[in-house]
Formats: sequence, C-alpha cells, structure tokens
Amino acid sequence: MEELIHSLPKLLRAAGEAEEVLEAAAFVAWRRVAGEALRGCAVPFRLYRKTLIIAVPDTTWRKQLEAVSGQLIFRLNSLLGQAVVTFIEYRVDQPTVQQERARMSASRAAPAAAAAVGEEQALQSAGELHAAASAIRDEDLRRRFLIAAGSYINAQERK
Repeated sequence: MEELIHSLPKLLRAAGEAEEVLEAAAFVAWRRVAGEALRGCAVPFRLYRKTLIIAVPDTTWRKQLEAVSGQLIFRLNSLLGQAVVTFIEYRVDQPTVQQERARMSASRAAPAAAAAVGEEQALQSAGELHAAASAIRDEDLRRRFLIAAGSYINAQERK
C-alpha cells in the first residue's frame, strides 16, 4: 500500500482534471493523513471545488479539527503532489460517521481470521483501494483506476 500511496501524484498527473479521480485520491490521502485515530471520527464525504468535506460526529470534533486544518491541508497536498485541497469543511453528520465505524469494524473482523500478517495487510490495502474506487461515480473511470492501481501493485510485488 505504501507504493500506491506514493504513486498518487503520478496517478493524478495521468488522470488530469477528472474530478472523480481527484476526489478518490483525496479520500485515500485523507485516510492516510488522518491515521487510525481519526478514521472513525472524521470521514471524507466529498471534494467540491478543492474543498474537502469531512463528516464529524459532533461540534466538539469540528472545532478541534478546524484548529489543525492548515496542517492537514499541507499534509494532504504534500502526499498528493499538488494543491488538490485548499479548504476543509467539517460537517456534523453522525449517520455518516456511524456508517464508517461499522465499515471499519467489519474490515477489522475479516483480517482477524487471516493466518499471516501479509494476508492482513493485503486485505487492508484492498479495502482502502476499494473505498477509494467506490468514490468514483463514472463506471469506466472507476474500472480504469482499479486496473491502473492493480497493475502498479502487481509490478511492485514482482520486484
């Protein structure tokens, strides 16, 4: 997954200005930047005109995250290799946050049964890749994104 994360700038350059690809990449970058601690409390919802909309459970979370928005924007754009996000808007949206928590719980339960650490990492990477791809509304573009990402991962595994 590290290689895929580091290849985001190349994928974005290849995709051009396709909004759905920018949104999917911003979501992947957000999950990486937010880390495990914030994933269940700050859920990427939409990228609209360089504004990343994040769902949070309550106003306390919104205020806390607003205080560090500048740092988060810097880290996001550094990871993406370009200014994809210029503003972060935090919206109180408890149902979206609860949905993400349920998804996270389900994805944690599946790897628990995996015998090897490598299998667990592959499942987590596949889950993150699937989550990013699901944000792409155009079916053909989503398919191309998954093919490109899969080709890249396969090439890295052969090294």
